[in-house]
Amino acid sequence: MPRPPKCRRVEFIPGITYFKPAAVPLRQLEEVVLAVEELEAIRLKDIEGLEQEDCAARMGVSRPTFFRILGAARSKVADALINGKAIRIEGGIYCLAGARARCEECGHEWEPEKGNNETCPRCGSVEIFTSPAPGRGRCRRHGWQ
Repeated sequence: MPRPPKCRRVEFIPGITYFKPAAVPLRQLEEVVLAVEELEAIRLKDIEGLEQEDCAARMGVSRPTFFRILGAARSKVADALINGKAIRIEGGIYCLAGARARCEECGHEWEPEKGNNETCPRCGSVEIFTSPAPGRGRCRRHGWQ
């Protein structure tokens, strides 16, 4: 029996979750379902321009797993664009990322452990900025986080 997949760490939940071709009634369209972690893979690689190794680290998965997620996402988007299908973003196996800390000296970003965000792990600086944690995330495997 294969092991269950790990939750993918997601930093962005879209406000708009449905896209369709213009001037085509919804009842005439086929849909492509894009998982939230697939959208995150596209965002990290294509919008933020990160290397695959960095993307994989941000999502908490291996490089081969990130490559598979990204490949599936791009294939679904291409299918929708070429064949005139609607795209619905929903579901997946993901957890929303927690608060982020950023060092003002060296620019390093990390997810601080509870009660341990006073110094930068890279340079030791105390000049850090901590962003608030977003709302709860949905993990299909573990329920609400």
